[in-house]
Amino acid sequence: MNRILLIEDDAETAEAIVAELADRGFEVQWAADGVDGLDRARASNPDAMIVDRMLPGMDGLTVIEALRNDQVSTPVLVLSALGAVDDRVRGLRIGGDDYLTKPFALVELVARIEALLRRPVDSCETILHVGPLEIDLIERTARRGERELDLLPREFRLLEYMMRRNDQLLTRAMLLEEVWNYKFVPATTNLIDVHMGRLRHKVDGSGETQLIRNVRGSGFVLRSRQ
Repeated sequence: MNRILLIEDDAETAEAIVAELADRGFEVQWAADGVDGLDRARASNPDAMIVDRMLPGMDGLTVIEALRNDQVSTPVLVLSALGAVDDRVRGLRIGGDDYLTKPFALVELVARIEALLRRPVDSCETILHVGPLEIDLIERTARRGERELDLLPREFRLLEYMMRRNDQLLTRAMLLEEVWNYKFVPATTNLIDVHMGRLRHKVDGSGETQLIRNVRGSGFVLRSRQ
């Protein structure tokens, strides 16, 4: 069971997050101010943290900076009502690993926490396998079983990202930020759906079990089993 430390001063928001994460099997500890949150982070060594930017006692970025100065590398998702690009960049540069703007959907918060927990740590693997899929990161080739996949560079990067996070819900915002390097997510765009449609057509051939699945209203999942 992964242990999450939530530092959030708004009780209603905190209770909703705690309930959602608990339903997903996480063990959640809650601190309502920055000073208490920093103490708990140092004492409990959680697997991941969710830190609101605006906190009483000590603001969230100061909490994160203090932990990074202590050489604590626990992944941190920053929550904030400040959604401007400069605010997001500052949160990431101070030591945050991801940034979610309020208001947000709880399903996306969970997906981002799962992504942080599963983020590869300087993996030196050059060949990735997920079910019948195989990609060679050196040769830049991809196969499903005996069938070679003719992928464009962006499709290859998209498939690599999904294979590193198989069986995990990936939202459109996550894909835009991680695969396309968007620091600002447009309000409306079909970029992900267009590329995902092409990739699914190549990965899931006629008569083959569907591996890439659309989770309506949420995002996409690459299944590891046929």
